[in-house]
Amino acid sequence: MLQIAALGGLEFSPLVVYFPIAFLLAALTRFVLHRLDWYDRIWKVAWFEVSLFVCYLALTVYVLGGR
Repeated sequence: MLQIAALGGLEFSPLVVYFPIAFLLAALTRFVLHRLDWYDRIWKVAWFEVSLFVCYLALTVYVLGGR
């Protein structure tokens, strides 16, 4: 369970670690959808991207955080 992320003597929230992981997963999913030409089938692209990021963030917090 990640409590605090320390960098240079400063303490940060664990979300500082979780956000980049979720962003990379969302970017990878977006890349795969573009390569498969499935991205054109999405009705509201911006809402899809935000919801995808939030889902990946929740998954990251669940997997890396304490249960």
